[in-house]
Amino acid sequence: MIDLYGISSPNVLKVLIMLEETGLAYDLHRIDIWAADQFTDEFKALNPNSKVPVIVDHDGVGGKPVTIFESGAILFYLAEKMHAFLPDGPQERYATMQWLMLQIGTIGPMFGQATHFRLSAPTGEAYALSRYTTEVHRLFDVLETRLSQAPYLAGDEYTIADVATWPWAAMYHEQNGVDLGRLPSVKLWIDAVARRPAVIRAHQDWPTLVAFASERRASADPDKRDQLHGRGRYARGPGS
Repeated sequence: MIDLYGISSPNVLKVLIMLEETGLAYDLHRIDIWAADQFTDEFKALNPNSKVPVIVDHDGVGGKPVTIFESGAILFYLAEKMHAFLPDGPQERYATMQWLMLQIGTIGPMFGQATHFRLSAPTGEAYALSRYTTEVHRLFDVLETRLSQAPYLAGDEYTIADVATWPWAAMYHEQNGVDLGRLPSVKLWIDAVARRPAVIRAHQDWPTLVAFASERRASADPDKRDQLHGRGRYARGPGS
């Protein structure tokens, strides 16, 4: 059994999809980031970086429990555990890893910052919003170029690179004004992945999780909001 700790975010959804794809049994534990659950000593014992998702695999290496944080590391761990969605051939394997790293190092952070400055910046921060939204559009162009050459990011096979990237592309194109009509290859890929039985199963309880997160966000204490975003009395600068 695997315990998954998270809330409604693309990084949590990618792990849900991977768990469904591999058929592993799991329990989802809601972490209320708007109540600062991720900053408790109990949660920091799982992830010192105070972020979701985290998994605890009670049947890990050598039959002993294994705790993994960072969504990319979780996907890599599950792929190796189940010998699935990570090709053995060197060329295909490295192709998978480079597109996985693009999502982890660039797509996730850029899309996430665009979302933050659109929804959570107190003063709007027009320059920052413009900068990150421009990056979102540029990265969709990168995906379009790649997916016009192959059906999946690493080539002919569906891999953890697709698992990692799909939630970000599927969830954030509309709010950033990305017209999928000009990105036909991306749209075909989004639609194809959405039809996978495991992706459909991963979404069965997703509306409930989204509703929970939305309700908690709307009712969050202002100080907890500041703690989540690292602002107000939690902001730090030179010498702090």
